[in-house]
Amino acid sequence: MLKAFKKHVETSFPSLKESRLLVACSGGLDSVVLAFLLKELHYEIGLAHCNFSLRGAESDGDEAFVLELAKKWNVPVFTETFNTKAYAATNKISTQMAARELRYTWFDEIIKSNSYNYLLTAHHADDNLETFLINLSRGTGLRGLTGIPAFNETTVRPLLPFAKEELLNFAKQQHLFWREDSSNSSNDYLRNELRHEVIPLLKKTSQGFLKNVQKTQQHLLETEALVEDYVVLIRNLVMQQTPHGFEISIPKLLDLPHPEALLYELLSPFQFTAWEDISALLHAQSGKQVFSSEYRVLKNREMLMVTEIPSEEKNLSKFISENEQQIDSPLRMSFIPTDKMGYIATNTVYVDTSKLDYPLELRKWQEGDIFQPFGMKGKKKLSKFFKDEKLSLATKEQIWVLLSNRKIVWVVGYRMDDFFKITSKTETILKITVSV
Repeated sequence: MLKAFKKHVETSFPSLKESRLLVACSGGLDSVVLAFLLKELHYEIGLAHCNFSLRGAESDGDEAFVLELAKKWNVPVFTETFNTKAYAATNKISTQMAARELRYTWFDEIIKSNSYNYLLTAHHADDNLETFLINLSRGTGLRGLTGIPAFNETTVRPLLPFAKEELLNFAKQQHLFWREDSSNSSNDYLRNELRHEVIPLLKKTSQGFLKNVQKTQQHLLETEALVEDYVVLIRNLVMQQTPHGFEISIPKLLDLPHPEALLYELLSPFQFTAWEDISALLHAQSGKQVFSSEYRVLKNREMLMVTEIPSEEKNLSKFISENEQQIDSPLRMSFIPTDKMGYIATNTVYVDTSKLDYPLELRKWQEGDIFQPFGMKGKKKLSKFFKDEKLSLATKEQIWVLLSNRKIVWVVGYRMDDFFKITSKTETILKITVSV
């Protein structure tokens, strides 16, 4: 196996040879074999071990084993103990997800602070098969069936071509020692049930089952590459960037074959995964929204608008004192005294300074806000003004108002209030500009 591993790594990951490698080492069979292979091939490695405090003395024994292994091999070692259950409870996530977040965040810290180039994990062909079956059982697109990526940013998985049985046989030949995780013998998790019950039966029923799945996944990867090339062309036809995100033309998309599948591919870079919800947007009523962890897609008439989910920080108020002539956040604005009016544009207004009460306040508009649009008689709710202007929900969420003593001076970028306009009695003028 050493020879096959050497050929695979030198062919697929040639940059590893001149790099410093951090190996995620649980102390189990897979990670011990990976670390041993790299050591035998004279790669520069360090070991990183996470103690998740989930199995009491057994977890502490794993940590002690990795420390002793690093000492025996004379390689650097890093260990960290986590209160995984407390982290999961605080963040309202599963224990498995908590362990994943904790370890990868910590690995990243080690890499940055100790000048490592790559993180190597010991995922192998059987892990890939389990992931394939899990995604298949949950319902997934093409990307979910291609398996675990061999390379992802700074993470490399060089054991993916090798079966668990190969690792076990090699470890026995080399008289390696490793730790057995008792939780792996339980069928409480879907992955373990597949590992212990389903996959052995599939391998028994179909000779060469694992190799055949590997070939299938390679074909799927090649197909995925073709799809990605096609989607790039489609993106240029139906999608355009806006100041607030992206817009997708629904009529243009519907003119193409398989619009639902295309829409799914267009939105997947924004972490959208709900196939049924996404495809339903094409025929949904205006105002329908679908959310991912960081983005939202909104149907607005004949467009689908993709924007970031507004953060709470962006909704804070900003107060402007009388002597401030410029602010940079949350908007870049200038407040310049002048003796005459100049060119009025959507990003510039001129107001009567004597009618202002300081400090001015800049905040996002709110339901119930009322103002008198410049040149009109009578008050109007901002919500009605936006409706008349045919503004989308995504656009409305980006609108700020400038206030004086709780009265709207300017719906920034749209319309000032008539009360603050320049008249024949105006003595001092303030020019207010927002950078666009």
